[in-house]
Amino acid sequence: MKLAIMQPYFVPYLGYFALIKHTDQWVVFDTPQFIRHGWIERNRILKPAEGWQYIKIPLVKFKRETPINKVRINRNEDYRRRILAQIKHYKKRAPYYNETIDLIRNLLSFNTDSLVELNIKALEHICEYLDIPLYYTKFSDFHEEIPPINNPD
Repeated sequence: MKLAIMQPYFVPYLGYFALIKHTDQWVVFDTPQFIRHGWIERNRILKPAEGWQYIKIPLVKFKRETPINKVRINRNEDYRRRILAQIKHYKKRAPYYNETIDLIRNLLSFNTDSLVELNIKALEHICEYLDIPLYYTKFSDFHEEIPPINNPD
């Protein structure tokens, strides 16, 4: 059995999906400390002219040591409309714009305040679109404590 474990990135990079494709079981590593301004709540896309712009999920304030699975989405902000507007400039240029915008609308329509659940839903939608089987479990769902590695040194 091939097993892989990664933190739940927001609409992750291509290599993330290549790793999923080559595993039998995916583990969503949702228990480490959340790192601000990482790839769990944001991603970047090209600006129309040059450079990058960030698409971002707004978060409720939390303590620095909060684990990823305890971070909540700030649903008082209309991030869905903002993200769709940020992508709109591709409408005339991108050959797969309609399929992509439908996919993004679909995943952003998922109603949750959990960042982990939103990112998992995005993984499910994108893997389905790419025809990649996704068999996953969340690390936080493991009930047994993982034993320490015996190091002979």
